[in-house]
Amino acid sequence: MDLQIGDIIRFERTFTKEDVAVFTTVSKDEGEHHTEPDELGRLVVQGLLTATLPTKVGGDYNVLARTMKFEFFRPVFTGDTISCEVTIEELEKKKNNRFSVMATFTCMNQHEKEVLSGYFAGVILTV
Repeated sequence: MDLQIGDIIRFERTFTKEDVAVFTTVSKDEGEHHTEPDELGRLVVQGLLTATLPTKVGGDYNVLARTMKFEFFRPVFTGDTISCEVTIEELEKKKNNRFSVMATFTCMNQHEKEVLSGYFAGVILTV
């Protein structure tokens, strides 16, 4: 495994109306702000759709999450590009070739305003 304490993983994503429509169907989070465009033609991206940014790291590193905490600071709109920075804070080898992990994250919009932060902890399932 190539993760170490202090590693920072960065990536970004631009949310689209199609992303919101698919997530609306799957989640049943059908608030008008997710289905009716505002005066600029934008939809509000569901908070939990925004929260998939840090969970991408979990998928990339085969993390089985135990704890996740999200703090939402401002709305994300379709067309926004969100950058996510995940920092590995704790990493410990366990039995059966597994590792416990705890990471913090911060997500910023294209205007460098924080939209989301928090942490996740769990077990990395190694092959």
